[in-house]
Amino acid sequence: MGAADIVPGVSGGTIALIAGFYEELIETIDRLDFKFFKKWRENGFLKTWKEYNLSFLLALGLGVATSILLLAKVIENLLESHPILVWSFFFGLVLASIVYIIKQLERWNAAVVLSIILASLLAFGISTLNPLAETNSVWFLFFAGFIAIIAMILPGISGAFILLLLGAYQPVIGLLNQLNEGIAQGNFSLLMESIGKISVFLLGAAIGLKSFSRTLTWMFHHHKNITLAILTGFMIGALNKIWPWKEVLETRLNSKGIEVPFIEKSVLPGNFENDPQLTSAIICLVAGFLIIFILEKSATLKNTR
Repeated sequence: MGAADIVPGVSGGTIALIAGFYEELIETIDRLDFKFFKKWRENGFLKTWKEYNLSFLLALGLGVATSILLLAKVIENLLESHPILVWSFFFGLVLASIVYIIKQLERWNAAVVLSIILASLLAFGISTLNPLAETNSVWFLFFAGFIAIIAMILPGISGAFILLLLGAYQPVIGLLNQLNEGIAQGNFSLLMESIGKISVFLLGAAIGLKSFSRTLTWMFHHHKNITLAILTGFMIGALNKIWPWKEVLETRLNSKGIEVPFIEKSVLPGNFENDPQLTSAIICLVAGFLIIFILEKSATLKNTR
């Protein structure tokens, strides 16, 4: 989930859904409240910890945090050096995820089809929006965390892409890399600055996550089939964002002063101005597809034991 969440176009919620713990995740988050401390006093820490399923959240949170810290730089470099291959891999991931979620639909009717179409159009529309200019203010980081976390737990809507649209993607990735540099260099000033700003971002994310999880939990409990249809549509519409071959319409300078794509549009491999690397791209796409297939089979075996 952490690796997926830092890539603009791929949602960590997709990974959670495929791995089979998506509903448990949103229900566990929804149950979190300040009554925890009251129950702690009344029933003891261990019983309350178990009741709130906090071992699950702790393990998941540590995994996500570790992945983000370790892979932020790697994925950033890969996207700069091998963009077609990286996007092909993630295109295969999302394509397989769509197939998987469609298989979870219990019945097909007009409402399901309409939900898929409308959600696809909405996600496609979001994927074509032009990003805003970057900013690094504290209040903006809080707002970006609040908005992006909602997308991060929605399969098909990438939180990283929402950050990109808001102009907060590069500043957030920069803060993560700054945190790693502060730790590696033993630079206390750099470390505290990055921790402070990341904490503001995480506070916004925590409030946004708690606010939205209740809505998702209610939808899964009362309208699960329609909810899955909407999530499917989101993922279909998001395919445009992660299409590997793009024509650059406008560029920008990143935090390192390097010129990078800013506004792009999807094109066919034959219309791509450089080497489309078609064979390698297909191999990466198939690899991404197979990873989701293996995850699905693993989750199925786990649930049948």
